[in-house]
Amino acid sequence: MQSIVGEIREINRYPVKSFAGERLETCVIEPYGMLGDRFCAFYDESKEGWWRYFTARNNPKMLTYQAQFINGEIHVRASDGRTFGWDEHLLEEIQSQTKTRITMSSIKASHPQPEHPQLLSVDGASILLITDASLKKLEAAWGHTLDQRRFRGNFVIALRDESLFEGDWIGRQLSIGDVQLQVDSFCERCMVITMDPDSQERDPKLLKKLNQEFELHFGVYASVVKTGEIRIGDKVELMD
Repeated sequence: MQSIVGEIREINRYPVKSFAGERLETCVIEPYGMLGDRFCAFYDESKEGWWRYFTARNNPKMLTYQAQFINGEIHVRASDGRTFGWDEHLLEEIQSQTKTRITMSSIKASHPQPEHPQLLSVDGASILLITDASLKKLEAAWGHTLDQRRFRGNFVIALRDESLFEGDWIGRQLSIGDVQLQVDSFCERCMVITMDPDSQERDPKLLKKLNQEFELHFGVYASVVKTGEIRIGDKVELMD
């Protein structure tokens, strides 16, 4: 048995951690997640674990660089129009903005692959889902228009019934287009969401409201059960 809970309203891909991403009409889902998503990252080699990733927490200006995954290669555009590949020139560019000595993940320029083949390059699960209902609830609590880019969800789902809550999907599977996903866990948020994606202006009240309304949980992580393609408008079905 399956029940349709909504449809795919937006598809977003973020090839480089903490860089702006790209909007898609369709995407390919591989065993590790979305093709081209979160393949690359910068590192502070003086640290270990999660904290070794050099992100917008360390340098908010990183949000002003847009990354795309085109024909198997990473393309980056700066806000002033300059372009880069995933190479030493981009490393020099980001290094010039910080005193922290950084390195970058190594990928094969001809055919990039995620750093961790069973998951993805830099996060704790494969695919991130958010819903329009949760966005509206948080927007009302915060009192300002809320840009979904703050949450970097791969998919924004428009729910048929806004009383539904994506947290109830944890432990269950979703069918979307050709794809089946296993919903595994909440995404616990940090101060990065307080930064405006365009101006980088911060508002700590947003994180406070998120804690009050959602206990810092916003969106859910899912892993891949069946690969395939997902397109804008595809129905999202909850499988029993």
